[in-house]
Amino acid sequence: MTALSSLRIALIGGGNMARGLLGGLLAHGADPSRIVVADPGEAGREALQRDFGVGTTPDNDAAVAGARIVVLAVKPQIMAQVAQALAPALQAARPLVISVAAGIRATDLAAWVGADVPLVRAMPNRPALVGAGATGLYADASVAQAERALATTVLASTGLVVWVDEEEALHALTALSGSGPAYFFRLAELMAEAAVAQGLEPAMARQLAAQTLAGAGKLVAAETTPDLARMRAEVASKGGTTEAALNCFDTLAFPEVVAAAMQAAARRSREMAALFGNRRQEP
Repeated sequence: MTALSSLRIALIGGGNMARGLLGGLLAHGADPSRIVVADPGEAGREALQRDFGVGTTPDNDAAVAGARIVVLAVKPQIMAQVAQALAPALQAARPLVISVAAGIRATDLAAWVGADVPLVRAMPNRPALVGAGATGLYADASVAQAERALATTVLASTGLVVWVDEEEALHALTALSGSGPAYFFRLAELMAEAAVAQGLEPAMARQLAAQTLAGAGKLVAAETTPDLARMRAEVASKGGTTEAALNCFDTLAFPEVVAAAMQAAARRSREMAALFGNRRQEP
């Protein structure tokens, strides 16, 4: 397996996902002097240099020069523009390109950067910022096993990595783990608001809700293959307070609400593929 310390890595885009990846890479032995982040904002570049000690540049082509891995960490709305502008440099060097843009299909990425450039699609999530991420990966059959292993090495620095056999599965994965953290934040937010309505002080309610969310996550993470139904049953004693709350969830169609929300997220992922894919720069 390739050591992270030996890899030259370029990140195109210096936002939250790039910062999460940087934190994971450096924590697992990557050499900051071999990492360059391209970002148009001067303040953002200065913050990246200060926080991580990596190189930065406003020039995307300069960032990818000599890189073994290029991570495209820009918003789906501008991916076509960025990828097509980088195409000559990527085709010349043929690094492994990893896209973390939601919805953008591998076929569109290949059309923009060139079919001979090895491409991996990644769907990480926000907990990557603290090394507790969950990332789904997809590559078509043309991507060699060595390149897949390299992508795994890079993304595993931020947490769990799984591979899907069909690109279509990334839509469901986006709805589950990609968007999922926000569902839990929203639930914790609503729990805190309900506790305030029942008499708790707001700051205390938020603190308790946050710790409850964090603690439940640690319990689940402690098991290699969590049995979520069993864990729920262990908290819900027969005739107790938790059972009363869970029964209320079922009465108010909470399972249907969750299913509908995930369907909406997956549907939007497909819409983004159609909306932001198949783009070409104007001559």
